[in-house]
Amino acid sequence: MIRKKYPSMPALSFFSLLFLKIIFFEMGMAKNSTSIIPVKVGVVLDFDNDLDGKIGLSCINMSLSDFYDTHGDYKTRLVPITRDSKNDVAGAAAAALDLIKNVEVQAIIGPTTSMQANFVIELGEKAQVPIISFSASSPSLTSIRSTFFFRATQNDSTQVNAISALVQAFGWREAVPIYIDNEYGQGVIPYLTDALQAVDARVPYRSVISPSATDDQIVSELYKLMTMQTRVFIVHMFPSLGARVFAKAKEIGMVSEGYVWIMTDGLTAEFFSSPNAYITNTMQGALGVKPYVPITKDLETFRIRWKRKFQQDNPDIVDAELNIFGLWAYDAATAFALAVEKAGTANLGFQKANVSSNSSTDLATLGVSLNGPNLVQALSNITFKGLTGEYLFDNGQLQSSAFQIINVDGNGRREIGFWTSTEGIVKTLNSTNTMTAYSGSNSDLSTVIWPGDTTSVPKGWEIPTNGKKLRIGVPVKDGFNEFVRVTRDPSSNTTTFTGYSIDVFEAVVKALPYALPHEYIPFAKSDGEPAGTYNDLINQVYLKKFDAVVGDTTIIFNRSRYVDFTLPYTESGVSMIVPIVDTNSKNAWVFLKPLTWDLWVTSFCFFIFIGFVIWVLEHRINEDFRGPASHQAGTSFWFSFSTMVFAQRETVVSNLSRAVVIIWCFVVLILTQSYAASLASLLTVQQLRPTVTDVHELIKKGEYVGYREGSFVKGILLDQLGFDESKLIVYITTEQWDDLLSKGSGNGGIAAAFDEVPYTRLFLSKNCYKYAMIDPTFKTDGFGFVFPKGSPLVPDISRAILNVTEGDKMKQIEDAWFGKKGSCPDSSTSVSSNILSLKSFWGLFLIAGLAAFLALVIFIAMFVYRERRDLRPSDPTASTWDRTKNFFRIFIQRDSTSQTSRQMELTDRNGISLPSMGVPSPAAFSVHRQFPEDPSSTDYDYSPNRQAPQEVVIHIDQPTNQNQERPTALEMNPENN
Repeated sequence: MIRKKYPSMPALSFFSLLFLKIIFFEMGMAKNSTSIIPVKVGVVLDFDNDLDGKIGLSCINMSLSDFYDTHGDYKTRLVPITRDSKNDVAGAAAAALDLIKNVEVQAIIGPTTSMQANFVIELGEKAQVPIISFSASSPSLTSIRSTFFFRATQNDSTQVNAISALVQAFGWREAVPIYIDNEYGQGVIPYLTDALQAVDARVPYRSVISPSATDDQIVSELYKLMTMQTRVFIVHMFPSLGARVFAKAKEIGMVSEGYVWIMTDGLTAEFFSSPNAYITNTMQGALGVKPYVPITKDLETFRIRWKRKFQQDNPDIVDAELNIFGLWAYDAATAFALAVEKAGTANLGFQKANVSSNSSTDLATLGVSLNGPNLVQALSNITFKGLTGEYLFDNGQLQSSAFQIINVDGNGRREIGFWTSTEGIVKTLNSTNTMTAYSGSNSDLSTVIWPGDTTSVPKGWEIPTNGKKLRIGVPVKDGFNEFVRVTRDPSSNTTTFTGYSIDVFEAVVKALPYALPHEYIPFAKSDGEPAGTYNDLINQVYLKKFDAVVGDTTIIFNRSRYVDFTLPYTESGVSMIVPIVDTNSKNAWVFLKPLTWDLWVTSFCFFIFIGFVIWVLEHRINEDFRGPASHQAGTSFWFSFSTMVFAQRETVVSNLSRAVVIIWCFVVLILTQSYAASLASLLTVQQLRPTVTDVHELIKKGEYVGYREGSFVKGILLDQLGFDESKLIVYITTEQWDDLLSKGSGNGGIAAAFDEVPYTRLFLSKNCYKYAMIDPTFKTDGFGFVFPKGSPLVPDISRAILNVTEGDKMKQIEDAWFGKKGSCPDSSTSVSSNILSLKSFWGLFLIAGLAAFLALVIFIAMFVYRERRDLRPSDPTASTWDRTKNFFRIFIQRDSTSQTSRQMELTDRNGISLPSMGVPSPAAFSVHRQFPEDPSSTDYDYSPNRQAPQEVVIHIDQPTNQNQERPTALEMNPENN
């Protein structure tokens, strides 16, 4: 029996479900198709001969296809309506006008170039139709300030900071832009110039090349660049013209060692999106900047899909590569699709223009889009992650991204670093597009292979073979040739230029970061005589007959109104030179000069005060300070003054006196030693004093003064200081200057000379010990180099002057022309430096005074305490005067209770002391000398012929050991003495 085979139940179920799904999907699509609203959008690009146009259109179509595949629920669908601008400004304008007026598109994507976009933006503004360009990058489009223009590409002005950062990182000081002569090229030049100037790099020349330039015209312009010293070129033009420029530069040898080529993003992105071996070979070693697009998986996937799709649509184009403009076109289409959905479709029509029926112009009949403002609002708020990264508009401009720095090497490119607006040059970027290291120098870049296949950084300039030299005027004069000397050799018909100013300028030129070819031209007549004054010479720069002036030219206000000066390279100011004399050579009172008058007076007063203190402390117990009042006063002051030579013979017995004397001797020791040192300096060192120190003194006395011939100092003497012109005498050389000062004002010479500090320094270096320079009486800014107003060389020369003056080179030049400093001692040595004042010793005097005053207080307190019974008045009604006389009566008496006083009394009566007799000092004793006469008699004869006493009786009351016999009396025979 034969069995029939039927499909199994699982298979039937699968096909049934699939059939039902297909039916329902078709029904849903039919239903959705009735609710989808098509929105027309114009696309104006160059399709005939421009590959970028075809790439851009392909990316727009793929963007819309991908977008609606993932957003099937959207009610709107963009319908691209394309127009070919035929690579023409008028064609782009006509295409845009047709799309707006006849097709009534809601927006226009394009056009390709900035020149085309200029007029199209105006049309969009009039019709209120948004214009979205992904390739028009000229900064000049921003000036239109249209709210309906969205630049979905980077503004060219954003890359100039990346280029200037490269110039700064490698230390180049000049750069020449080479750009195309149209709106695309000219729009970025002002921004590039400003960016270079911000990093102290100047633009000495701008090379403009016409879009229709022939090869011969390109070569002619390149040869002109070769004659200049700058070797850093920045190329900004369309890729087609840029390829021709690089090819010709390679032919004539400009893509070789020493040259630097930097490409803007337009060239960089185009050349390396579709590498061509021939083109890359002509730009080996060049640098380029281009917007950085992070490499993502979605981007790589899209690149593969786009390559396959583009080759299918364009089988005759086999070498096309996706570039940055195609990516921007893809994201721009996505952004507009989102904006259309967000804005809605309530008002997709146009409001017709209210014009007369006989109007024949298309612009007059142009309508206004009702949905345009809504689309603008929606586009301004769109934010999404596109193929190029985070996508959003800021005031109609796509947000700036980092720039990638590449280096052409071999048949491809080398990524050597990045630039960001916040961090500058960096070597690598992490995943969050932030820097990992930054210092702003070329060390943050990978190794660069420069033209000529070298890794040595080009210095950016070369001395040109036939370049224009700087014409420098040099003054010709008779005197002060140390600054400028012009020597002409008739036999060889050559002129040599030497001098301090010439050497300084040559050193400054060598310190510049670029070459400065120059030639010196003497400012003289045919017979070699000076052609005019310094003002006349500077005026030649103003008249553009000289490019600069190098010499001893002073910076003053009147001159700065017509020319620019560099920073000064010498000291500034006008000083007065006067003769000097030795003030101590014939001075009989020189011994008084070491101390100032206040120190003399203070020292004398302290000698008197210390003598008084010593008398107070010693007169009651010290026999040396007793006797008649004149004797006591003389002894006290003698003792005080004798401490200067430590020759006092009187002894002090009070501890308070000893403390005061010790401190005072220390003060006197320091004071006498300082005085001796100062006096020795005054007597052994020649003390030179200027004969005149005040300008007004010269005017008051009617003295003659001198000035240098041709100097502006004459005007200062007449106008500023008020000298009579009849009192002015001119000199030319340093020898004449010396002769006039030596004669003096009364002998046909001058009492003083006025000149600038550099000249006075030179004059004093030749005349040691004869003249002195008084402080400047008029301020100037010293010597400087002269350049025309606004010359870009002035800041560079000024910085180089600082570099030279701060180093050893300036000292070597000064020593060579003016002699080494120190070989001629300063002739204006001041006496005041050797004079001692009270300020130097007031601390010592304070210590001595406090010690003496404290000793007095202690002594008075002890005196009052011990004599309190005798000082108490017996009569309570006694007057103050009586009490004072009683006090001084007791105060001047000998202190009979002190041991010293008793010893003195015993020695005075017998010439011996108790310790020599073996009597212990603590014993209480009394001495009575027996005389033949009545001892109470007042007319006792103290003469030497007086008969000696016959007997001395000493009574001793000694409470000693009880076992020891206590003597009651000791009788001594004078013969035993």
